[in-house]
Amino acid sequence: MGIKRIEPGQHLSKAVIHNGIVYVAGQTAGDDSQGMAGQTEQVLAAIDKYLAAAGTDKSKLITAMVYITDMSLKADMDSVWIPWIGSAKPPTRACVGTNLAGKKLVEIVVSAAI
Repeated sequence: MGIKRIEPGQHLSKAVIHNGIVYVAGQTAGDDSQGMAGQTEQVLAAIDKYLAAAGTDKSKLITAMVYITDMSLKADMDSVWIPWIGSAKPPTRACVGTNLAGKKLVEIVVSAAI
């Protein structure tokens, strides 16, 4: 099976497809002046974009890794995540507190079936 790279760059591809699975690179907000909810909305929109480019959508998510800078803001992230998942079948998910570059508050990495 071949490997298809979506928006390959010098250091990473935005997504990679192999063996019926798309692996979406960690997405962060383009506008980091917003709070956790606003940044999460931007991140999920980017994830939707790369899933669509791979021919799939959030209903086929397998796993998600959520990295946030302040665990006390997890509820704000979930206030966007839960409606976004909606009636889709939720993936496995872990949420980890960590440092992120600049004013980024959240980064999310997902994989999904095609």
